[in-house]
Amino acid sequence: MEPFTRVTGPAFSLDEDNIDTDVIYPARFLTITAREGLGAYAFADRKLDLGGAPVLVAGANFGCGSSREQAVWALLGAGVRCVIAPGFGEIFASNCLRNGVLPVVLDRETVEGLHRSAQAGNVFTVDLHGCTVQAGEAAPVGFAIPEPQRQALLNGWDETASILARDGEAIEAFEARQRQTQPWLWR
Repeated sequence: MEPFTRVTGPAFSLDEDNIDTDVIYPARFLTITAREGLGAYAFADRKLDLGGAPVLVAGANFGCGSSREQAVWALLGAGVRCVIAPGFGEIFASNCLRNGVLPVVLDRETVEGLHRSAQAGNVFTVDLHGCTVQAGEAAPVGFAIPEPQRQALLNGWDETASILARDGEAIEAFEARQRQTQPWLWR
């Protein structure tokens, strides 16, 4: 996956709670098996044009509903790298992290201010190194993300690469011992 370090650009405001994955990526498109090009179907029934905005400011419980990973692929295809909301559907947030989209959880009051800032056309900067969001000239706002997920995003690691980064030396040591004690497994 593409590393996520810092994103700067416009933000799209979708100030509505409970946007489910069927709204993000309608079920009738699930027969499309290629990941490429799914951005054309993001919010197809709503006829929303995200305009290539790398940041989406959303309402609470964004990405609830079914576990379709295509919803995240569609957002990525539409240019979204970060979604900011008061909360996310659990599986959707996990799919975001697996695919290089940063889900940022902030309190409702802060998100409401970010909606206004996005609607005013301010430029947003989301910095994963400093774990901050800045909209226009406003002071940066901090956010929390577990360190393993932060490192995976910063480095562009999928789950396998994350395991190798964390446990690679132990895996190599195990394999070396196994080559010595069970050489027939390595023929």
